Amino acid sequence: MGCRDVHAATVLSFLCGIASVAGLFAGTLLPNWRKLRLITFNRNEKNLTVYTGLWVKCARYDGSSDCLMYDATWYSSVDQLDLRVLQFALPLSILIAMGALLLCLIGMCNTAFRSSVPNIKLAKCLVNSAGCHLVAGLLFFLAGTVSLSPSIWVIFYNIHLNKKFEPVFTFDYAVYVTIASAGGLFMTSLLLFIWYCACKSLPSPFWQPLYSHPPSMHTYSQPYSARSRLSAIEIDIPVVSHTT
Repeated sequence: MGCRDVHAATVLSFLCGIASVAGLFAGTLLPNWRKLRLITFNRNEKNLTVYTGLWVKCARYDGSSDCLMYDATWYSSVDQLDLRVLQFALPLSILIAMGALLLCLIGMCNTAFRSSVPNIKLAKCLVNSAGCHLVAGLLFFLAGTVSLSPSIWVIFYNIHLNKKFEPVFTFDYAVYVTIASAGGLFMTSLLLFIWYCACKSLPSPFWQPLYSHPPSMHTYSQPYSARSRLSAIEIDIPVVSHTT
């Protein structure tokens, strides 16, 4: 496996990263993080379920799809610590993951559209594809950690609420969506790490382009008897020797 080629592992990790970010978007917007179920023993009344999200709250009767009470300003008055933490953690995780996706895309485009002959003027500005994928893998891992930890905390916080009040609180499917998306971010990070470790050792420094020396840079070095080096660029200078 060569570091200069676009492999199925990098493409699969990019697609997995997109799916995971989409899942985080869905989990952030879904109003189904916690359910408060109020059961009545009056046959003339229906049970009431309150759905709590990160930004809105909705109360519905059983069997109804319409909200009896819809609170669109819930995001500013959240009184549950785990949901308040998620309001900051999930958008931050999305931003980190999108930065990692951008690095992945830059790495793949740099690999797919690179020139076989390096441009000396851009040699100090370019970043190799393997470096982009490695940093992207680290960012995916960070985004997964930021989103997974508070999502799992919701489960334990429900237990705390049930002990403190009554056993009427349950976590809803937005928790599963976010945990699965965080797992997708970890899988993306793992794929990138495996690809980076499996490709051959880098012949150039970490932040330098992975260009191989073109044949034209070697063909003119044989007739000369001495060389001069200027910085990182190899310059061949002919030396004329007089023989008697």
